[in-house]
Amino acid sequence: MKIHEYQAKEILRKYGVPVPDGVMATTLEEADVAAKSLFDKGNAAVVVKAQIHAGGRGKGGGVKVVKTLADAATQAKAILGMQLVTHQTGPEGKKVQRLLIEAGSAIDRELYLGIVLDRATGKVVFMASKSGGMEIEQVAHDTPELIYKETIEPSIGLQPFQARKLAFKLGLDKKQINPAVAFMTGLYKAYVESDASLMEINPFITTKDGALMALDCKINFDDNAMFRHKDLKELRDLTEEDPLEVEASKYALNYIKLDGSIACMVNGAGLAMATMDIISYAGGSPANFLDVGGGASQEQIEHAFEILLSDPNVKAIFINIFGGILRVDVLATAVVAAAKKLNVQLPIILRLEGTNVEEGREILKQSGLKFQVGATMKEAADLAVAAAKGGK
Repeated sequence: MKIHEYQAKEILRKYGVPVPDGVMATTLEEADVAAKSLFDKGNAAVVVKAQIHAGGRGKGGGVKVVKTLADAATQAKAILGMQLVTHQTGPEGKKVQRLLIEAGSAIDRELYLGIVLDRATGKVVFMASKSGGMEIEQVAHDTPELIYKETIEPSIGLQPFQARKLAFKLGLDKKQINPAVAFMTGLYKAYVESDASLMEINPFITTKDGALMALDCKINFDDNAMFRHKDLKELRDLTEEDPLEVEASKYALNYIKLDGSIACMVNGAGLAMATMDIISYAGGSPANFLDVGGGASQEQIEHAFEILLSDPNVKAIFINIFGGILRVDVLATAVVAAAKKLNVQLPIILRLEGTNVEEGREILKQSGLKFQVGATMKEAADLAVAAAKGGK
C-alpha cells in the first residue's frame, strides 16, 4: 500500500525525524490559508507540492517554490486539478486532488537515504548516497559505487556504528554525525514498527545552518501486515489506484491491470507470472495479472470474470489452473456458472492440470459452452493469442 508524501511525513514526525512544516490542502481556500500561515511564521519561501502516488513530480511541473502569497495562490490554482504526467504515471498522468503547502528550506546538500528488504539475503538493507534528488534507480545503474549499504541483522536491528559509517561516507560534518545517527535510527524504527516494505528520503538534506531534514519521503507498506495497523490502513487513497484493482481487492483477488489484450485468470502468483511470460512468448500480450488464490469460491470466480470483462482491451480470456487446494472440478463448475450468468461472449481458453482434472474437463465438455482447452501451457497460449487476434 502506498501513501502520500504528507502522510509519510506525519509518520516520521512521530519518530522524531525532522521534516519541514507543512499543511495538506484539498481546496484553493485551504491552500491560501496554509501559505499565509507559513509566511506569517517568517518563512522566506513556500513550496506548493502536488500529492500523487508517483515520483518525478518536480520535473512534471507539480512542485513550485514561491516567495509571495499571490504567487502561492497562482501556483496552487495551476497545480490543483491538473493532470500531472511524470515518468511513473505514464502518458495519461494522474489528476492532482491534494496539495502539500510546505515551508521552504535553505538547502546546502541533497543526499539520499533508503530502507528496503533485500530478498536475496532476507534482510533489511539501509542505503545512503551522495546523489540525492536524482532517481536512485539511475544512480544504481550508472554509478552503483555511489550507493553505500549496511545490511541489518533482524535480531539486533540497526546499530549506531552502522549509522555512523553511512554518515561518514556521506561526507557529513562532524557536528552532524550524531544527529544523522538519531535521524537514521528514527527512520529504521518507523520502517520496522509500521511494517513498511520501502522507505525513501530523497532528498535527505543538510541546510545552510547545518540541520538535517527529510525534504521528501516515500513509504510503501506490506499489504499482508495491514491487519495489524488499522490506523495506517485508513491512509489508503483509493482515488490514486486503478478502479479495477480496487474492486478486485474487495474480493481478496490479486489483480494488476496491464495494457495487453489477453486476460489471465490463474491460481498462484508464480504460475501467473509464467502465464504472462508464455503469452508474450506466443506473440500476445497479457491484459492483467490475476491470482484467484488456492481456495477461490464460485463467487470469487464470478467477480474475477466481471473484473476481466470490465477491461475494454480484453479480446480473449486465458484460464490457467493447476489444481491442488483448488480442485479442477470445483474450478470448472465455477467457470461454467460464471460464464453462463454473465453471458460471456469472449473466447475462453483453459489449461487444466492437477487434482480431478478429468472430472473438470468433462464438466466443461458437458456445459454446452464453446470452451477451448489446451493440452499444455504452450498450446493454450497459442490458442489464446490466435483468439485475441480474431483467429479460430
